[in-house]
Amino acid sequence: MSGSGGAAAASASSAPPAQEEGMTWWYRWLCRLSGVLGAVSCAISGLFNCITIHPLDIAAGVWMIMNAFILLLCEAPFCCQFVEFANTVAEKVDQLRSWQKAVFYCGMAVVPIVISLSLTTLLGNAIAFATGVLYGLSALGKKGDAISYARIQQQRQQVDEEKLAETLEGEL
Repeated sequence: MSGSGGAAAASASSAPPAQEEGMTWWYRWLCRLSGVLGAVSCAISGLFNCITIHPLDIAAGVWMIMNAFILLLCEAPFCCQFVEFANTVAEKVDQLRSWQKAVFYCGMAVVPIVISLSLTTLLGNAIAFATGVLYGLSALGKKGDAISYARIQQQRQQVDEEKLAETLEGEL
């Protein structure tokens, strides 16, 4: 009994990563590049945000620096090669679905803006938020082609015509 449970757990852990859910290679690299640029933007803006005497600005700046570290850890683990757990975190994040990454990245980017709404926090978190949006768009999937759309429309029109014919026959 435990042998079959172990086999099921092994097959679940070796599940294909979320990148196989329809993302092209260039879109995957665009998301990763956006994540790295978002991390750099968050780090620089976070440092500028910390140079103040207002406690909420300092809290937002620290949060932005933390966002930068997490984005680099998730999207470019080779930048954090001296952190022992970097590769395991990156593998776990690669197993997440695109919509989960989108919610996580957008949520991380919104928190500093809620803490301290300023131009620095808005501009610093814009690219990190855009990374979440890119992952969210990939979760929506590809746009359908014109042929399938025309076929669906034709089927709907035929069903509507049949219903209309039935109602007209019922009235006579």
